[in-house]
Amino acid sequence: MSYILEMRGIYKHFGEVLANDHVDLKVEAGTVHSIVGENGAGKTTLMCILYGLYKADSGQIFIDGKEVDINSPSDAIANGIGMIHQHFKLIPAMTVAENVMLGLEPRKGKIFLDLKQINQQTKELSDRYGLAVDPKALVGNISVGIKQRVEILKVLYHKANIMILDEPTALLTPQESEDLFRVINHLREDGKTILFISHKLKEIMQISDRITVMRDGKIVDTVEKRDTNEVKLARMMVGRDVFLKPAPAPKKVDGAVLKVEDVSAVNEFHRPVLTDVSFDVRSGEILGIAGIDGNGQTELVRALIGLQPITKGKITLKGKQMDHKPVKLIRDEGIGVVPEDRLMEGLVVDFNVQENLFLGLQRNKPFSDGKLISWKAVRKNADDLVKFFDIRTPNNEQKVNLLSGGNQQKIIVARELSHNPEMIIAAQPTRGLDIAATDFVHEQLIKQRDEGKAILLLSLSLDEILLLSTRIAVIYKGSIVAIVNKDETTAEDLGLMMLGGTYEHIPA
Repeated sequence: MSYILEMRGIYKHFGEVLANDHVDLKVEAGTVHSIVGENGAGKTTLMCILYGLYKADSGQIFIDGKEVDINSPSDAIANGIGMIHQHFKLIPAMTVAENVMLGLEPRKGKIFLDLKQINQQTKELSDRYGLAVDPKALVGNISVGIKQRVEILKVLYHKANIMILDEPTALLTPQESEDLFRVINHLREDGKTILFISHKLKEIMQISDRITVMRDGKIVDTVEKRDTNEVKLARMMVGRDVFLKPAPAPKKVDGAVLKVEDVSAVNEFHRPVLTDVSFDVRSGEILGIAGIDGNGQTELVRALIGLQPITKGKITLKGKQMDHKPVKLIRDEGIGVVPEDRLMEGLVVDFNVQENLFLGLQRNKPFSDGKLISWKAVRKNADDLVKFFDIRTPNNEQKVNLLSGGNQQKIIVARELSHNPEMIIAAQPTRGLDIAATDFVHEQLIKQRDEGKAILLLSLSLDEILLLSTRIAVIYKGSIVAIVNKDETTAEDLGLMMLGGTYEHIPA
């Protein structure tokens, strides 16, 4: 059998971390070939090597049976390979067509941009693949789902035959994910080859033709979709059965720990980002905040911890007013925060594991007597948390920028839960985590809930919101449009509200 892509003996290490251990991957043309594995399994590294973002220490890449040398994304593009990243690489102030053509713009007389041709070519590509994108729309004004289509158009315009999609549904609603799958099916029918990376096994089973499972930098197996299921894939990934199951009902729900009353805020351009937001989070419950990315979730978390000034309203924690208070005071009142951006807000990436595991707690006992840091206590804390939270690191003095994203996230979760907060704000707590790590974090949040903690969960995964939440608040354009009991709604209902529909208008 001939393959459009072969990667043979791919070997790559970063310091002491072995990312790819002589990996052999074969991909048939015109198929959706998914790659799954735990955090640190090596799948993203393998795809980055294919796209020229990393250079393998050894190994070979073959396209249509011909060996190619890929040292940069330009080399990959020249060989018909395109990559669509989880975080989009678009310029908001430019139109869809201008983003698609960027760097390869048709010109009149080699000087002036041919805007008519730019728009026409974008529309032709959009129509051909059923993408339904307006070439003249400003990227800053379109939805997340449409932005992803623009990324696909960019790759198609560069004449890619092999397309890498890295966690493509991480930011999408259920409806937008279904739309994406229709586009992928259209691309497959047109002969394109899709490499699909996702932690969502339900999606893997829905869209794939073949599935490669990686563990510890090696390929465990490659199977046909018809010969496997979610349970078998999870078992191959982690070596045991793993099930993400709904949280049991709370043991006891008491009074409100956090109250948010009519809170409004504006951004640096004085435009509203939060408008009359009101809700409470009770002891012993998980309140989920569901919404499409960019609808005020970031500003809400920042307002709750004192980083986003509010223009109106009141925030109280255990009866004490917290708005307009310093961040340290708010944290010292008993709030643990898992921020949505782990690299910018949750970690100091040039610090090592043990340093990050007591970050923000360095003035507290047992780490300090008020004058000097007790490194013995720091090391013991790291030893305990690394073991309990299964943080994969060669040693506790490893810099965190050399760990996988999932292990970086586990460091933050471990640190924030370890100091026994009464209120936990968990923003995207399992973003980038594999199924086993996700299951572990879910168990920890449920345990904290059952110990009487109040938990505010913000997640772009509706599955996660529905699995964990007691109640669910939907945020849209900076406002809470509905608060419903978990058992009285569905993912479809929530998705419609996230797109602007009201609870009353959702059909029964």
